[in-house]
Amino acid sequence: MEQFTFPDYAIIAGYIVLTLIIGVMFSARASKNVGEFFLSGRKLPWWLAGTGMVATTFAADTPLAVAGFVAKNGIAGNWVWWTFVSGGMLTVFFFARLWRRANILTDLEFIELRYSGKAASFLRGFKAVYFGLFINAVIIGWVNLAMFKIIRIMMPELNPELTIVALVVLTAFYSGLSGLWGVSVTDAVQFVIAMAGCIILAVLAVQHPSVTAAGGLKGALPAWMFDFFPSFSTAPTNLNDAAGAFALPFASFAAMAFVQWWASWYPGAEPGGGGYIAQRMMSAKDEKHSLLATLWFTVAHYAIRPWPWIVVGLVSLVMFPDLPASQKEDGYVYVMKAVLPPGLRGLLVAAFLAAYMSTLATHLNWGTSYLINDFYKRFIRTEGDSRHYVMVSKAVTALTALFALYITFYVLETITGAWEFIIQCGAGTGFVLIMRWFWWRLNAWSEITSMVAPFIAYGWLTTMTGITFPDSLFIIVLFTISSTLLVTFLTPPTEEERLRSFYRTTRVGGALWKKIAATMPEVESDRGFGRLFLDWFFGIVLVYSTLFGTGKLIFGEPAAAGLYFTAAALSGWLIYSDLNRRGWNNLQ
Repeated sequence: MEQFTFPDYAIIAGYIVLTLIIGVMFSARASKNVGEFFLSGRKLPWWLAGTGMVATTFAADTPLAVAGFVAKNGIAGNWVWWTFVSGGMLTVFFFARLWRRANILTDLEFIELRYSGKAASFLRGFKAVYFGLFINAVIIGWVNLAMFKIIRIMMPELNPELTIVALVVLTAFYSGLSGLWGVSVTDAVQFVIAMAGCIILAVLAVQHPSVTAAGGLKGALPAWMFDFFPSFSTAPTNLNDAAGAFALPFASFAAMAFVQWWASWYPGAEPGGGGYIAQRMMSAKDEKHSLLATLWFTVAHYAIRPWPWIVVGLVSLVMFPDLPASQKEDGYVYVMKAVLPPGLRGLLVAAFLAAYMSTLATHLNWGTSYLINDFYKRFIRTEGDSRHYVMVSKAVTALTALFALYITFYVLETITGAWEFIIQCGAGTGFVLIMRWFWWRLNAWSEITSMVAPFIAYGWLTTMTGITFPDSLFIIVLFTISSTLLVTFLTPPTEEERLRSFYRTTRVGGALWKKIAATMPEVESDRGFGRLFLDWFFGIVLVYSTLFGTGKLIFGEPAAAGLYFTAAALSGWLIYSDLNRRGWNNLQ
């Protein structure tokens, strides 16, 4: 491959300059106070807040991971993450309005809004450091490593280590300068650039002579590669084995489809919302914008965005059939290298930079919000002015970036299976993250137990049994929930005054708050949860119908696509009609 040309570098440089300009434009607004710096003054419209969520979850490693799933197990291999749709829709209809209504700065602030006592203070401070610094640095590190791989393959004339350091410094600079306003606007721009680049790549890839000469994708690949649903038979031993797509035992699929989405904590797919997803919901203008933002994110994240990556994953099998299993993800980058002409190479690298930097910027801002609001301001300096906290926020953003670089280059290369590890060591935690909203009896010790118990169960399974992921989820979740309930009833409940204050603020409603609601007849709480579950069901139908309809359209089956799109449109209309009739902000 030729080295990059002047037009390639000009496009990349233009993208970087545009990003810096946006950062400078919003620097004055972000410096007003921590509410502006971390939540954009709670004024984001739904489309900007939702697009920020989509852009953040579109990291440099995401297209590679999806292409790897497809290359190994066909399109149905994506059920590893498609199963999170149910949890995403649960957040849309049950939690988005509640996060906005809580009127807090971070989701960790919720802990002392909901619980009381020293245990609540400890939990908030511990999670601030654990998630804001350590887990956040690991996530950033994996994103760095993916960008490292892209640079090494696409631009071998550059030093990948120094390039990653420069990109992290640049991103830390503009995110520290502009706060969430700048991050959100750049996210929207970066998302458009990233998606445009990926679509262009997919179109050029399927038109490449090596693909057309083989009869196109459907002529070159076995039919099972195009199945949208997994089979439950023996996995194929080679590409031409027609035994089935993503073949696995039904119990393993059931663990992902019926347990994983609500029981396991995973960044960007937390049960009940949380992390940077909660941050964007809380930054929305009002409860309606919060709900619409999360709905747009869920539809775009699962149903629209992955198809260009899936197509390139299939093309990689035709163009590079001999790649070993450990390098299937690299096939995406090799397709980029093979099919892109000068100029478009720069556009695609700019697209990956956009995906990479949007994720990095959000994680830096989100992690810093924990460290400042839930640790520094809560426990170290409680009486500082707004100017002080904004200045410290900028400094902590830079320090978090440096720590993430250390993790990237000196720790992560020894870690394998991080995704499965995080899923398993958060298994069962989702029960508390959901029920702490709707059941008054849970307390801080319940949530602490739900964080500790999965590590105990995971340690026992890995040392004493041969049970592995995803079958391990059944045991870990059962142990975690049992331990959580036991501790809940062995420890005192949250102080009643704290529960009353929480109920008054959130108006959460539901049968499991009757004990507290009976003492507060003046509070008009949410009702109509049966209809809300119907909206949740139709939301799931909306996403999957849009997902499969788009796929059918891409692969030349317009009649089937029309049926799926009709189901999606009907589901969307039913949801809109119900919420419009009952009110978006108050579910009465």
